[in-house]
Amino acid sequence: MGSPISSLTAEIFLQNYEDKNIKQFLEAKSIIFYVRYVDDILIIFDKTKIIPQNINTHIKKVHINIKLNPTYEEHRSINFLDLIKRRQYKKLEIVIYRKPTTTDTTINFFLIIR
Repeated sequence: MGSPISSLTAEIFLQNYEDKNIKQFLEAKSIIFYVRYVDDILIIFDKTKIIPQNINTHIKKVHINIKLNPTYEEHRSINFLDLIKRRQYKKLEIVIYRKPTTTDTTINFFLIIR
């Protein structure tokens, strides 16, 4: 939304931020897994090495305008990028996430062409 250059600016900023700040947590094995798609971030961390609030506190110290809205795992599953990831014994199950307002209604392609 907004300026066409805003997504490029955000990408440059986030890549720089990751290089300077996230790498140290990955190298220290405090964060086990980190992946980002545009501005959605999935972090898997070791609770014995880092407290979730410390991640948010660290991010705010780096830049006051970064807002982290964490969603924590519930019942061994979490929603990320409209997919539900469920931890099973020795595997990860992935299911398409449907919002409660989903109607499963589709538009007939051939009616639009006429």
